[in-house]
Amino acid sequence: MKHQLFAVAIALSLATVTGAVTTARAEDGPPPWAYGFATPVPPGTPQAPPNPAQVLDSVTQHTLPGSKLSFSRAQIANRYGPADWFPEDHPTMPEAVARGRVSAQPTIYACSLCHYPNGKGRPENANITGLTYEYFMQQMMDFRNGARKTSDPRKPNTQLMAAFTKTMTDEEIREATRYFTSIPASPWIKVVESATVPKTKAQGGMFLTLEGAEAGSESIGERIIETPVSAHDTEYLRNSRSGFIAYVPPGSLKKGEDLVLNGVTAGGGKVTACTVCHGPGLRGMGPVPTLAGRSPSYLVRQLYDMQHGNRNGAWTPLMAPVLANLSSDDLLAAAAYLTSLTP
Repeated sequence: MKHQLFAVAIALSLATVTGAVTTARAEDGPPPWAYGFATPVPPGTPQAPPNPAQVLDSVTQHTLPGSKLSFSRAQIANRYGPADWFPEDHPTMPEAVARGRVSAQPTIYACSLCHYPNGKGRPENANITGLTYEYFMQQMMDFRNGARKTSDPRKPNTQLMAAFTKTMTDEEIREATRYFTSIPASPWIKVVESATVPKTKAQGGMFLTLEGAEAGSESIGERIIETPVSAHDTEYLRNSRSGFIAYVPPGSLKKGEDLVLNGVTAGGGKVTACTVCHGPGLRGMGPVPTLAGRSPSYLVRQLYDMQHGNRNGAWTPLMAPVLANLSSDDLLAAAAYLTSLTP
């Protein structure tokens, strides 16, 4: 009953501000940069299968400053027990988080493979710290029930999550949820407004800065480029202490602030301010998630997916009247500003 009343209160506040709901904006298709690609998705592209496992070196040992441990590349990227460089940074992991379940059909990767043992994740997936138990459980059920899909079929990990949640036991889901929701959010991404960005390449769902003869700079255009502080630490060593930089277009932070705090769109329209539901600090309220300091790539993916009917969870209908009136410029600006906030 409490949550029903909360939903009704939010729905009424949305209706009084937004008025009639218009159809979702198609514009030019999903923004490729938010899904980890450099070019738009071609029409008729089928859903991509999971990336095949790689045969990696199992002999040479690698180390990281601040860690007492060493791992081979095969251990670092092991889907069923990836390297945990800093076990002191997080609680004891349950089996589903640490190792997944290789005996399952289909197999279940360790949660820590993609989201890291500390839950901070990477641009191609999600930071899952600082969330409430209720919200986290709802998302796992939404994946299980087919309510979360991707607008860019080249991106395989949304379908992977759906498969994992269907195979996981209810207790495995509860254990993973208890684990990650026990970890508070902390700063992970530095936001930089800039007309130019380092040249990057799209690889594995995120953008890696080019080095050597390929290095240089280019115009940012209408993109956010989220890239590791150290490509080697992130992609090769999977260093869970090495964060990210998000380059955003000049002026996007102010535009985003106007939209998020005051509900003013780039075109001068009026929608419900994000703070109405997500709280004055954008750190969430009850079953409504925190947005502050989140990955801008992830934020734009979720907003676009909801706007275009590919994310249909229990609370998505409350977002519909707001998203129906937002352009691609609005999504970019909102994400830039939200990422700049302290978690």
